[in-house]
Amino acid sequence: MKNVTITLPEDLARWLRVRAAENERSVSRWVAELLDGVRCQEDNYEAAMQHALSIQPERLNDGGKPYPPRNALYDRPAPGSR
Repeated sequence: MKNVTITLPEDLARWLRVRAAENERSVSRWVAELLDGVRCQEDNYEAAMQHALSIQPERLNDGGKPYPPRNALYDRPAPGSR
């Protein structure tokens, strides 16, 4: 574990102490858990972005052929088709 000192406005520090106590955590542990959650979200976003960018695009039309119907492209029904 590494100790880090941060400076907060008094009202934010008061809010932080209250929120940590409501969650039955120390301020240090609660802030660490919040930051770890942010890190996980960023990691998940980055992984999803890399996956999305790695997918090769598919041609919808090879010229002269009709485009595929909407229901062949999407997992949900077309608007107004219920």
